[in-house]
Amino acid sequence: MVARLVAAGHDVRAVGRTAEKRSDLQQLGANAVRDPAEASKRAELVVLCVFTDQQVREVCLDGGLLAAMPPGSVLVVHTTASPKTIDAVAARAKDVDVIDAAVSGGPHDIAAGRLTLFVGGADDAVKRMQPVLSCYSDPVLHVGPRGSGQKVKLVNNALFAGHIGLLAESIRLGLRLGVPESTLLDALSHGSATSRVLNLVAARGSVDSFVEMTGEFVAKDVAVIRSIAEQLGTDLGVLDDVIEAIEVAGHLATPAASSRPSPQHNAVSGSTR
Repeated sequence: MVARLVAAGHDVRAVGRTAEKRSDLQQLGANAVRDPAEASKRAELVVLCVFTDQQVREVCLDGGLLAAMPPGSVLVVHTTASPKTIDAVAARAKDVDVIDAAVSGGPHDIAAGRLTLFVGGADDAVKRMQPVLSCYSDPVLHVGPRGSGQKVKLVNNALFAGHIGLLAESIRLGLRLGVPESTLLDALSHGSATSRVLNLVAARGSVDSFVEMTGEFVAKDVAVIRSIAEQLGTDLGVLDDVIEAIEVAGHLATPAASSRPSPQHNAVSGSTR
């Protein structure tokens, strides 16, 4: 994200916790700083991309980021988080527009400028930030008012996890019938059962290999989805049954909070023209 913002001509300040990370950011053309509040000073746009809902709260509600942002600026939260967290951040922000822009895709999509964004926020703020977000995202989908981006992302991730579960169960069926997993992954991608998840898994060679790469992120998001659904008085329905199948099989483990870096390990980018 930093590289593409710099390449588009934006003045970028980005947080690096260590001297090594700050050096990496400098090589990308960004002005590397130590503190999120320092990054947000005089910025038209602050991009927050930490790992968990709790880290969003720590950076925005417990730290000095919001207080340092100038009036009229915009905070874009890319982290998959609770809509209630986004509302709490917006309530604390003074004269700052808060947009939730949940992401779908990975580093290769960012590098190619085709990350998908599900964006929730006021029409004028989203329209104003569209050119900046388009530096690394296409499409940028404005899906409704603030919080809507998170809700669409949570549905997306529930379906994504469900697809993995269905594929894992299908592979087990094939194995019981005597068909190797590699044969199934190759053949099914040419049939009516094909899907994006099937193609991604096939590229990794097996369900286990794919889950090893993505499982921590998927498990984290599933935990968020379940929590928010409970808060809203609903559940995941049959999707939860499919997701539980891969959890019971040991494919998907609940992430340990202590295994993730603290918020300052992650980058916050302030961008101005």
